Amino acid sequence: MKFVRKMFKNEEGATAIEYGLIAALIAVAAIVAMGQLGNTLGNTFNEVNNSMEK
Repeated sequence: MKFVRKMFKNEEGATAIEYGLIAALIAVAAIVAMGQLGNTLGNTFNEVNNSMEK
């Protein structure tokens, strides 16, 4: 029983896991933002190209 209590009290490594989760969340947010920016930029270049062809 003491072993189980000790396991629940032990918080070593918890910060590493938290940092990993934060890094993963930032990576996902960056990928989504860059994807949106890429689509918007692509549309802008296509509009400029189409207007120059006319």
